[in-house]
Amino acid sequence: MKSIVVAASLVALVASANSAPAAAQSAATELVGPPSSAGEAVRTGPLPARLSLAQAMEEADARSPRVVAAEAEVEAARGRQRQAGYRYNPTLNVDVENFAGTGPYSGLNGLETTVSVNQRVDIGGRRRARMTLADAEFLAAKYRLEIARADLALDVRNQFATALAARDSLALARENEARARELVRVAQAMVDTGNEPPLRAFRANAALVQATAELRTAEAEERTARRSLAALLGSSVPPAELMEGDMWVAPETVDSLATLDVRLAETEKLIAEARLQGQRADGRLDPSVGFGVRQLRDTGDRALIANVSVPLPVFDRNRGNISAAKSDVAAAIARRENAVVNAQAEIANAQAELEAAEARLAALEGSGIEQAREGVRLAELSYRAGKSSLVEYIDAQQAYAATQAELIAARQARAEARAILSRQAAADGDADHQP
Repeated sequence: MKSIVVAASLVALVASANSAPAAAQSAATELVGPPSSAGEAVRTGPLPARLSLAQAMEEADARSPRVVAAEAEVEAARGRQRQAGYRYNPTLNVDVENFAGTGPYSGLNGLETTVSVNQRVDIGGRRRARMTLADAEFLAAKYRLEIARADLALDVRNQFATALAARDSLALARENEARARELVRVAQAMVDTGNEPPLRAFRANAALVQATAELRTAEAEERTARRSLAALLGSSVPPAELMEGDMWVAPETVDSLATLDVRLAETEKLIAEARLQGQRADGRLDPSVGFGVRQLRDTGDRALIANVSVPLPVFDRNRGNISAAKSDVAAAIARRENAVVNAQAEIANAQAELEAAEARLAALEGSGIEQAREGVRLAELSYRAGKSSLVEYIDAQQAYAATQAELIAARQARAEARAILSRQAAADGDADHQP
């Protein structure tokens, strides 16, 4: 009995020494990383009837399953980070020998009882490698969360811009249809008074049919755009109206080396290096030491025992895994360089597209749209006065409609270029939450 008590004391001593650093590691880990999102419910319910871009961004972040999944992955990485700090558990051994035999070992006369505790000693750096790997994976999970938010913000901005363009295109189609209907009335009046042949009325009616068809298409596209935006925000009921008073401004400069994708690639390189460190640690020898008490029943004596066991690297030195981990590091370095090149190209392309869109808008919003509008007015006056043909009037209307459509497309292109630049400028969760 006393030997068991002594062994239990040894277990308690080793366990307390073993758990203290792990507990300290666990406490330190709790101070790192974003606050836990466990228990947060995904927002449900209808969207605001009048939806602004800022509201759409906030609704998307609160409703999106991809953000919830990324937050859960951060919490999982936090748990693995905490677990990596714990040391090996000790092993309690109880050996009973020399009983139920023959001669002096019959019954329990020659019984020997040994109670010992064995502890694997980490001298190869496995625990340090585990902690380094867990820290890098936790950082990567946080970057993936920010990337999920940034990608969601990019999708929301693009879809919001598409919905605004569809709304403006619908307004243009209604205006064109109303103008075509008025043209039919004027042309029919000119035919009735004998100023135009009946063919002109047929031509005006054909233009009205085309304008009506374009109006129906624009109505369907506008409904589809609002439904797509609502689906992106996690709702089946689209907003009734979109507000564009809070459109964002693109960042003036974007550092390609500071983008989230490059930072994630750098973190994945750290993960590969940590795994290489872990494979090298697995190739080193960790001894196991033991200490215990043996009791001899026939004499009543007790004695201490100690043992050391060391694995012999006769067959496996983990060289294959070390070689594979080195290749993984090289691949991670290449992926990081590729991420930098892709970020630089995407930023440069978006900046060029933004400059082109702004140049188009400057031309169209300046004299372009006013000249087209004035051309329609003069063509209508000239046609009513019998000084120009119906074809010239229709051409002027089509030129005005094409200019307005080009203006809508330029605004959408500018919004999409700004969205890409904002996505590339997003970092550490701050840029993505600004409209």
